[in-house]
Amino acid sequence: MAAVASELLTGWCLFALALLAILIFCWVYVRKYQSRRESEVISTITAIFALAIALISSALLPVDIFLVSYMKNQNGTFKDWADANVSRQIEDTVLYGYYTLYSIILFCVFLWIPFVYFYYEEKEEDGSTCLQVKTALRYTLGFLTICVVLLLIGAFVPLDIPNKKNSTEWEKVKLLFEEFGSSHGLTALSFSISSLTVIGMLAAITYTAYGMSALPLNLIKGTTSAAYERLENTEDIEEVEHHILRIKSKCRDGRPLSSRDRRAVQQLEERLRTLRRRDRHLEFIEKSWWAKFCEALRPLKIVGGVFFIIVALLFTVSLFLSNLDKALHSAGFDSGFIILGTNLTNPLNMLLPVLQTVFPLDYILITTIVMYFIFTSMAGIRNMGIWFFWIRLYKIRRGKTRPQALLFLCMILLLIVLHTSYMIYSLAPQYVMYGSQKYLVQSNQTVDGQLRNVTFVSKDCDADAPEDQCIVTRTYLFLHKFWFFSAVYYFGNWAFIAIFLIGLIVSCCKGKKSVIEGEVDEDSDMSDDELSVYYR
Repeated sequence: MAAVASELLTGWCLFALALLAILIFCWVYVRKYQSRRESEVISTITAIFALAIALISSALLPVDIFLVSYMKNQNGTFKDWADANVSRQIEDTVLYGYYTLYSIILFCVFLWIPFVYFYYEEKEEDGSTCLQVKTALRYTLGFLTICVVLLLIGAFVPLDIPNKKNSTEWEKVKLLFEEFGSSHGLTALSFSISSLTVIGMLAAITYTAYGMSALPLNLIKGTTSAAYERLENTEDIEEVEHHILRIKSKCRDGRPLSSRDRRAVQQLEERLRTLRRRDRHLEFIEKSWWAKFCEALRPLKIVGGVFFIIVALLFTVSLFLSNLDKALHSAGFDSGFIILGTNLTNPLNMLLPVLQTVFPLDYILITTIVMYFIFTSMAGIRNMGIWFFWIRLYKIRRGKTRPQALLFLCMILLLIVLHTSYMIYSLAPQYVMYGSQKYLVQSNQTVDGQLRNVTFVSKDCDADAPEDQCIVTRTYLFLHKFWFFSAVYYFGNWAFIAIFLIGLIVSCCKGKKSVIEGEVDEDSDMSDDELSVYYR
């Protein structure tokens, strides 16, 4: 029993190490993008904490899968210590972990982040601190109202699965949910988190799907030469200066410029200031040792781009096969397209259960997948910016992101990471449901119609397994507590695939990016003394 406890402790210790690594990553990541001039302690701490909590909740997924798999031997039998009480205690521990983390996520999304965001929005208007707090609380109250409404709907509105003509499999699903628990609080939390996951799905369709194509192709194509860009920029400066002089020459005899010419001169002078800022940036990059070092790593970037595009295609194929399996073998829309087990396998669904037998290889792969989604989402956000319908709210730029934009960024990444758990289920449903569990199937051998031998053969856990032979992860039950969310996720996966393919075509057609892409615009006022801070 001591050996068992030590091995279970190993799983939780690896989770603690992952937690430490997550905190370090979030600190470095947020510090990398926040503005050097407008950084605020509270917004920085809020952004780091919110992103860390989301990543920690995703890190709990492989622990959940490890624990349910560890209760059984490879031959399909339960281990001696894994009686009903011990199994229930282990499952409850994971459940309480999700309960705590998801409650903190609700607190961040509906209270902490909105309050800090509106506090700094009011700060720009030079109001008193008391007025800032009052205004921020007033706006935050609206978010709290939405949270309360979601919790009440989840707790008290009957949301049972519709009766199906073929209800054999659905009886199993209902039994699983009954085992999960009928607590109003747990149901309310599940509904609220599922609602946020749908928003995260929309963010993933918008940013992650595009970033999965933009990131690798940008690495492969590279950027234009700083020297060549500077030469073109110098020609543009000369052309604009000549145009300004030509307009101003009209008033040499003392006549004032017409209003049309004054507007033209004003626009050209603004254009000239932007071009001169570009020239200073390009000159700095041209002389920078860091730019020369990055240029020397160009072959590695091409290899990395090829690797990332292969990974993106692997994810897309796995997602397509998983969705196709649901389309062909599930009970349809009003069952949420839920199926127990898999009929059409895919590469990731085959790989993860194999890796899980050598802990922590699957943990490493899951972490890699989550970080891949983070980096591709970030690539999509950097390329597109943060929009509200057709209005661009913020640009995300390294070293120049304002506190409000930073909070928006971490909110989006939090929701995308929240959706990542369902994405991993879509990519590897068998692994997320059962891990590497097996169960015993009786095999009878008969000779001349008479029973001669009875053997037991181990088989991977699936929908045909007896109820008491396979333990479903708490993650799966959290994701599928409400059937209509599963239906939304199903259609969202098709939209994700479509946006990825469109983004792939668009990224292929676009030329090389500028070496200072998005860093010098008409609305950019970064001073020259910040260049060394930004590019080092």
